[in-house]
Parts: sequence; structure tokens; C-alpha cells
Amino acid sequence: MNLAALQRQVARAVMTPLAPSDRMRRSAPDGRSLAKLAKKIIKPNDRLTSFERLEIYNRQYWFRVLDALSDDFPGLRAVLGDRRFDALAKHYLTDCPSRSFTMRNLGSQLESWLRKHPHYAPGRHQLAIDMVRLEWAEIESFDGASELPLTAAALAKVNPAKLRLRLQPYIRLLDLHFPVDDLLLAVKHDAPADIASNAMEERQKRKKVSAVARLKPTPVYLAIHRLENTVYFRRLEKEEFTLLDNLRKGATLERAVVSAFRASKIPPQERAAHAASWFQNWSSLGWFIV
Repeated sequence: MNLAALQRQVARAVMTPLAPSDRMRRSAPDGRSLAKLAKKIIKPNDRLTSFERLEIYNRQYWFRVLDALSDDFPGLRAVLGDRRFDALAKHYLTDCPSRSFTMRNLGSQLESWLRKHPHYAPGRHQLAIDMVRLEWAEIESFDGASELPLTAAALAKVNPAKLRLRLQPYIRLLDLHFPVDDLLLAVKHDAPADIASNAMEERQKRKKVSAVARLKPTPVYLAIHRLENTVYFRRLEKEEFTLLDNLRKGATLERAVVSAFRASKIPPQERAAHAASWFQNWSSLGWFIV
């Protein structure tokens, strides 16, 4: 057996889902005997059998990736509750195992997976989807690339009919159904500082989640962006969101503005002032690049 084949066998064994007891399975889902495999690839020692040595790595892998997913999605855990989140995490990571050198990417397929498995969020599926989208956008915004911003002076010199502005790569735009931005901030703020306060904090968290879940779905428009290594959630007006989204999709500045106000309830005489204020804020935050 060459090194590459050995590495593949070890990886498959280590990434095999744990048994319900959180111990290593004796057989893989495809029927392979993991006990026999362990004897082929790992030597026993005076304290542990080959299987027990392999089990250490199997359990360490699963405990680590489950903890990492929980750390990345505290909002989803709050929406679902601990038991449902743990069940979801195990099935998601079984269906979508880590394929990256970094655990940062563990949740990259969680939104699409959850859309196909609504039974993991009974009665709260759309709320759960919104939360996953926000939490993944936060991850992407935190470590997304940053390019040299376009200055306001340079922007003023360009013909708006021909100008195509690009947004900073770290900016994410989300159209949601629930105010999960407020909920996520509350969940993070209410994280218990010690074990004694944990029960009370959990009750408060459940109340906040239930209050949001009872709300009638209403459009919420967000820009997730980064400033000085901190990620922020910025609420947007519908027209503001549409304008930015049009620019992101490659529309010229002129077409993006016209499209944003096409069905707007903002009085025509006030639209120029709104747009000017938005662009002033965006430019001051360094959102535009060329």
C-alpha cells in the first residue's frame, strides 16, 4: 500500500460518523470492518489495541468539527435548540464532510443542505434559513478580500451613464424575512459568562427566539460589511438595497439608480437627496472599488 492509499484509508476511517454512544463504530456504513482496517494500518501498543488507537482520532475529529460548527452558528443553535441543532450538525457533516484545509469552510453548504431538509427546523424553517444566511455572510465578510477604495473625488469626475461601480469583495447583501440581525446580536450578547447564569440566560434566549418566530414575515434588507476587522450589520431601505444589488450585478450607475426607484414610494422630488445621502455613506465606508 503506497502512502496516498494509506492516507485515504485513514481519512475515511477517521471521518466515519460516530455511533449513537459517541464511540467509534465497528463497521463503516458501507459494511467495511473498521476493526480489521485498524489492524492493517495501525500498530497496537502495550496499552491500546489498533482499534482503540484509531478510535481516538475518530472521536477527536468529530468532537472538533461539531464544536466548530456550533461556534460558527450560535444563532442557528438558538433558533433550533440544542437537541435539534446537534442532530442537524451530525447529519449535515455526514452528508457534507469537510473537504477543506480549514474548518472555516465547514458551513459553506449548510444553507443549501437545510433547504433540502426542512424537517430539521419544524415550524421555523424560514427563520432558520435566514439565520444561516446571515451567519455564513458574517463569516465571509470577516475574511473576505479588501481592495483599494474609490475616493469621492474620483467618483465625482466620472460620467454616471458609463460608470460601473464594484463593491468591496467582503460586502454581502441579504434580503431576509425575519429580523435575524437583531436576534443574532442578542444571542451573542447574552452568552453566559459562567455556569451559574447559564439556565437563566438560556430561558431568556428561548423567549427572544420565540418572539421573533411569532412575527409575520416582513422583508428585511441588510448589508454585511467589515470595518477595522469588525463585521457590522447595516439595515437598508428597499431602494438602497436594490441599488447596491444592481451595482453588484454589473449595472451602470445610471441604470442602477433608475431601477432602484422604479416602483418606489419615495416621492420623486426626494429621491435625489436619498441617493446622494446613500452614496455619501457608502463612499465614507470605502465600499466602492473600480
